Amino acid sequence: MADILDVVIIGSGPGGYVAAIRAGQLGLKTAIVERDKRLGGTCLHRGCIPTKSLLWTAELFAHIQEAAEFGIDLKSPAINWAAAMKHKTKVVTAGANGIDYLMKKNKVQVLKGQGRIVGKGKVEVTLTEGGAKQTLETKNIVIATGSVPKSLPNVKVDHKAVYNSDSILEIAEIPKSIIVLGAGAVGCEFASVFNHVGSETTLVEYFPHLLPIEDEEASKELEKQFKRRKIGLELSARVEKVEPGGKGVKVTMTTPSGPKTIEAQILLSAVGRAPVTEDVGLEKTNIKLEKGFIPVDDFMRTTEPHVYAIGDVIPGPMLAHVASAEGVLAVEHIAGKEVHPINYDHTPSATYCYPEVASVGLTEKKAKERGYDVKTGIFPFSAITKAKISEEGFGMIKVVSEKKYDEVLGVHMVGPHATELLAEACIALRLETTTEELGRTMHAHPTLSEIMKEGAEMTLGTPIHV
Repeated sequence: MADILDVVIIGSGPGGYVAAIRAGQLGLKTAIVERDKRLGGTCLHRGCIPTKSLLWTAELFAHIQEAAEFGIDLKSPAINWAAAMKHKTKVVTAGANGIDYLMKKNKVQVLKGQGRIVGKGKVEVTLTEGGAKQTLETKNIVIATGSVPKSLPNVKVDHKAVYNSDSILEIAEIPKSIIVLGAGAVGCEFASVFNHVGSETTLVEYFPHLLPIEDEEASKELEKQFKRRKIGLELSARVEKVEPGGKGVKVTMTTPSGPKTIEAQILLSAVGRAPVTEDVGLEKTNIKLEKGFIPVDDFMRTTEPHVYAIGDVIPGPMLAHVASAEGVLAVEHIAGKEVHPINYDHTPSATYCYPEVASVGLTEKKAKERGYDVKTGIFPFSAITKAKISEEGFGMIKVVSEKKYDEVLGVHMVGPHATELLAEACIALRLETTTEELGRTMHAHPTLSEIMKEGAEMTLGTPIHV
């Protein structure tokens, strides 16, 4: 009879595989089950990584087209889409190989197949090769099965004219025109990619602003920059019908100015994701879904003893880094370590369109809703010399603080390399930094990171460079 494992993890995305590595480091007998061919989940194979690879290609192409401005003479640059896709695949493959190595290094048993809970402490795996069933006995189970793209009931994804965020990553040619339905992070990123490589691009969003979860000032700034790039925006638009059209696909919608119809060669449905909770064996537990998600406590425990859940299957931000943090918390709790609940107010949000959008902490609206007496400051990238050098003096930073103790509550950015600049703000919130401390911190000049200091000084009412 096989040894009883300490933990079995179902799903190998950034929640599952990180949990497995940490469990191995803690000396727990660990197995991970994955139904895909490779470990890594949506983030590595159909999400974060391949998308960012295409974003880099598209952004690099845009910069090359402006090279003459910087004294570099390049004649007739062109996109080789097949080569861009090849590079994307190379990056993904390297990532998958790296995870395989880390599983071996940390002595994690890997099983390829569909994992299901079949009883207390039992996970049955239907192996991908051969279809045989193998039962694992374990003291603890972590459900990390992730999410899949969802679509509107009246939008049928056929992967020919109407794509989702999975199938668009395999598109063979650059479309002449594209309608992107949904202006969250996924929609804005793909709109940015195809706009940069030459597609006529239109974003359609139900809510009044792009990136509805971001601070309204940041959303408005991104809208301004997208309009500058000639990306069409249909905001506060309700899609009524999607059907074949003269160009390829026709979208009929209701807008604030009345009914409207637009056409494009293809449509991308990017209206969100749904948790994968089917065929996991929840019916063998006392876990009851809430709005499709698995409820958990502060330590990722479900209502079933010794069963944990992390990542996109539980309520909260559907982000890779959130899943990883939850995975570490879950296995450290299993191992009996002293752990602390995650402060989701400190979740960094990063959208890799161009310009980038990044934020951490409370928006101005959220801070006021919680009863804070709020002060804010907005500082433009146009006053940052390093941004002007690369002709990227667009966008802004907004710092949200409370007046009584001067604590920084949130930082919101739109601009060049905003997703990298955000790390300083994450540390600031973690350490309960005041606006004065942030504004008095010496920053190297000339750097883009000066935007953080300048934003804090603007909030204090003592700006130097505007």
